[in-house]
Amino acid sequence: MKKKFFSTMLFFVIATILFVFTAGAQAFAAPPIKIGALFSVSGPAAFLGEPERNTAQMLVYEINKAGGIKGRKLELVVIDTQGDPAKAVQGANKLIKDDKVAAIIGPSTTGDSMAVIPVVEKAGIPLISCAAGIKITDPVKKWIFKTAQNDALAVARIYEYLNKQKIGNVAILTVSDGFGSSGREQLVAHAKEYGIEIISNETYGPKDTDMTAQLTKIRASGAQAIICWGTNPGPAIVARNVKQLGIKIPLFMSHGVSSKKFIELAGDAAEGIMLPSGRVIVASQMPNTDRQKKALLSYVTSYKNLYKVEGDHFGGHAWDAMMLLKGAIEKAGDKPSAIRDQLEKTTKFAGIGGTFSYTAQDHAGLTKDAFVLVEVKDQNWKLVK
Repeated sequence: MKKKFFSTMLFFVIATILFVFTAGAQAFAAPPIKIGALFSVSGPAAFLGEPERNTAQMLVYEINKAGGIKGRKLELVVIDTQGDPAKAVQGANKLIKDDKVAAIIGPSTTGDSMAVIPVVEKAGIPLISCAAGIKITDPVKKWIFKTAQNDALAVARIYEYLNKQKIGNVAILTVSDGFGSSGREQLVAHAKEYGIEIISNETYGPKDTDMTAQLTKIRASGAQAIICWGTNPGPAIVARNVKQLGIKIPLFMSHGVSSKKFIELAGDAAEGIMLPSGRVIVASQMPNTDRQKKALLSYVTSYKNLYKVEGDHFGGHAWDAMMLLKGAIEKAGDKPSAIRDQLEKTTKFAGIGGTFSYTAQDHAGLTKDAFVLVEVKDQNWKLVK
């Protein structure tokens, strides 16, 4: 009898152990949560896409090393759009149909982002764009969010500074692509409320290699300052042309060149140029009371340790997108609709690009305080106080 009792008990003990090990193995073998990424890793916008991809990969590694999200690992599926809207659409379709991603971060550019919006909206997949164009989220689209600061907020930061300097007549020189066109619209739309008069309005092509003709017109206009809106390499060419022509009035750039790459391209012609930027490129110069400083310094240090260069404004967009997704998945799970709903409830998330508070009426989530004004001094960025 005792022998039978002990045999029965042994059976239950072994069965229990096997169940525990099997359950643990099943949990460990749970499928990863797939996150799609559309970045311009190569092509003209590689200065945006490369740090974004690097940052996303770094974060996925760190999250997985720490145990993933509720025991499940993340899998990042990166597609290089090459800054081509058609390739971005192809990539979005692949991520949704073939890879079955739960969400997408990117694209890097406004043009790519606008191109994929109909695709993700139809599929019902949340997307967090890393591009700046205000039209990406204005008007609000159900499934579309963004982390890059709106160009309207950048315009406000420049115009406020011009008001303080009592500069009223300005010239604008904008690139004829999605980013430049959006910036031009905002520069024109908000000029009157700040008492600014645009007395010269010039454009240049994304592949142009000389802007002296436009700048010669601007010099003759009597403008007190120039605002150039574009992404590398065009603005660096403008900076060099301004110096070559001996134009002495202040030159402002957009946040589209907020990285060391612009200083490298423009060389000594970059000296004295000002632009609105996220805090990351002047992280160490921010006061200790700044809500973002801890995240900023952590990101800059981690990125430099891994990639041997400093993390920048653009990589920061991907950091914010990944961390916003992480927070949403931790709270709501990995179902696309649940992620979307939780993103919309995000408040006071202190990231790299600013402090985000999304609502049903605002999928950009930032105010003009997300920007600081920086200036190039001795081939480096300096906070303008």
